[in-house]
Amino acid sequence: MDLATILGIISGLFLVWSPIVSGGNLETFIHLPSIMIVFGGATAATLVNFTLREVLGVLGVVRKAFAWQKTDDKEVVIKFIRLSQVARKEGILAIDRELLSIKDNFMRIGLELAVDGTEPETIREVLETELTYLMARHTRGQQIFLSLGTYAPAFGLLGTLIGLIAMLKNLDDPSNIGEGMATALITTFYGSFLANLIFLPIGGKLKNRTNEELIRKQMIIEGVLAIQNGEHPNTIEKKLMNYLPPKNRSPITKLK
Repeated sequence: MDLATILGIISGLFLVWSPIVSGGNLETFIHLPSIMIVFGGATAATLVNFTLREVLGVLGVVRKAFAWQKTDDKEVVIKFIRLSQVARKEGILAIDRELLSIKDNFMRIGLELAVDGTEPETIREVLETELTYLMARHTRGQQIFLSLGTYAPAFGLLGTLIGLIAMLKNLDDPSNIGEGMATALITTFYGSFLANLIFLPIGGKLKNRTNEELIRKQMIIEGVLAIQNGEHPNTIEKKLMNYLPPKNRSPITKLK
């Protein structure tokens, strides 16, 4: 569970809505037509931009923003070092018995290819192709939320224009101008609120998740090829440590 995402949304809701509630204006801001224009309009525009299957699939993607399980990249480095030690002592075929304990499907596929004696160029091609399509699927989820974040303020403005037009048609009663103006501006509020607290932040979080996964997969590719090439565990350690943040680059030997 990603605590930062949940805390961010909850604190944002509190900071925006608590002044409204404390001011006794809650009923003024609960306006169903405005919500329908902003949320419905943004969703409709997104359906025009993407396929129905892609939009419906975004529910699965959004789990990455709330239920992300952080992978310890240093543990991945340690795993490769141990596998390289096995390969150097017993031969690369000895890695085959270790494959069942590897949960990362991408890593397991690469090691299976290495054990089968596949050429390094072919291994890189297979894994990079898998990585390309994986990133494309993840990027699509980002694009959907970023599109919703772009369309929501636009439909908020559209709703405001609709409200202003309706208000200007009824200028005979000046006492209703203030209420009409307030109602017209509510859609702008909802557009900005949904875009800047929900859609754009989730799109940004998904982008960060994708970048993290991209780095991890690239590290796995280099680790698989290094093992197949018979490189020394110390060399593999130095090579893969470059993918970690500087604060996490303490020598593996100190962890043993």
